[in-house]
Amino acid sequence: MRQREGTSSSMIQTEAVTIPEHVHGYPEVAFGGYVAGMLARRSGAETVRVDFRRAVPVGTPVTLPVEEPGHASLIGADDALLVQAAPATLRITAPPTPSWAAASMATESALASPKRQVTDCFGCGVECEPGHGLRLFSWAVPEHRIMAAAWTPDPRLADDTGELPPEIIWSALDCPGGLAAMVFDGLAPGAVTAALTTTRYRPTPADADYIVHAWPIHHDGRKHTVGVALSTRNGDLCALAEALWIAPRQS
Repeated sequence: MRQREGTSSSMIQTEAVTIPEHVHGYPEVAFGGYVAGMLARRSGAETVRVDFRRAVPVGTPVTLPVEEPGHASLIGADDALLVQAAPATLRITAPPTPSWAAASMATESALASPKRQVTDCFGCGVECEPGHGLRLFSWAVPEHRIMAAAWTPDPRLADDTGELPPEIIWSALDCPGGLAAMVFDGLAPGAVTAALTTTRYRPTPADADYIVHAWPIHHDGRKHTVGVALSTRNGDLCALAEALWIAPRQS
């Protein structure tokens, strides 16, 4: 651990962290869900809201201050605040979890669709090597305003206890929400996650099947609010999130 440069000995200490280069959404930008999960783990609060102020780079050290319980943040090389986490309250209710068969069909549709973007995004990129990305492919469920995916995590995504760590859980709650806003409410390509609020309800072992489903809540101009849920194959809720996505400014 070290102090931030230019601060007195009474100031909060920090440590350097580096997001691995393969953990990205857009090129050279750290994957939002992963960053949010990292800060949520540091926060320790039951429900955490993570706000993104600036893009977090991959492969470049940023600083993680040691803050009061429940709070966490990332600071860039220029001392600018990049991301901030704090305790929060989540008031949304998830719609019924689709069946495993429906979620599996949605994933098959995602992989077969010519409209599917082929990327190496850490969350939804089909070009990610197994164990180096979630490979979570969601698509619309017919006759419902939800996106869904059937997901069996690669065991290499687990921590030393065999559980999926917060970084992976929060990552699974990222891309499906953006896709729901794009498909159902016209969110423009190039949008980013501006905030992610999540609570967890039960352990998530890596050697299990999961269903992720996402739905639009409302939108106002460039701002789109969505909900995302992670459930067991049988429909038991594991984690629930509300996300704010922001569309790029029109030039």
